[in-house]
Amino acid sequence: MAKTEKEKMVTGELFNVYDPELVAERGAARDQVEALNALGESDPEESTRRVKALFGATGDAVEVHATFRCDYGYNISVGEDFFANYDCTILDVAPVTIGKHCLLGPKVQIYSVNHPADPKLRRNGAMGIGKPVTLGDDVWVGGGAIICPGVSLGSNVIVAGGAVVTKSFGDNVVVGGNPARVIKNLK
Repeated sequence: MAKTEKEKMVTGELFNVYDPELVAERGAARDQVEALNALGESDPEESTRRVKALFGATGDAVEVHATFRCDYGYNISVGEDFFANYDCTILDVAPVTIGKHCLLGPKVQIYSVNHPADPKLRRNGAMGIGKPVTLGDDVWVGGGAIICPGVSLGSNVIVAGGAVVTKSFGDNVVVGGNPARVIKNLK
């Protein structure tokens, strides 16, 4: 039996971005995100409830400031004590797993989606491929940083503001620059 486009998406295979099931799921997630963003900071308890309904898994303490953007929501898992500041985007075609006690500065972008190198497959943005992103515990991502598809960061990692993280790093480091590199060891 042939795989659905959603099955291809979640297993990291080339998939049709415009598949009707995926379009409908993105639309439903956008409705949830717009409702979350409309709250602003007026009702923190309702905001937390909406984040927990949107994300695939969360800890008890989770705070996401407006405006937030994601593709599906259900591919995002965050641990206890998660905070995302203003204007964050998490493109969650593949799983985005974030550990406990993590902070995202304003305008942080996490991408788990890529497009094929072949221009014929890339035309009209119709084909995508997912690569999971994983952040360990106690990760702080500074404002304006970008985490690219397939990146894993260990625990106790600080990503400097404006960094573009194109490869994975282990525990206890500060990374920064474009492309990001180790600036300092923390232990």
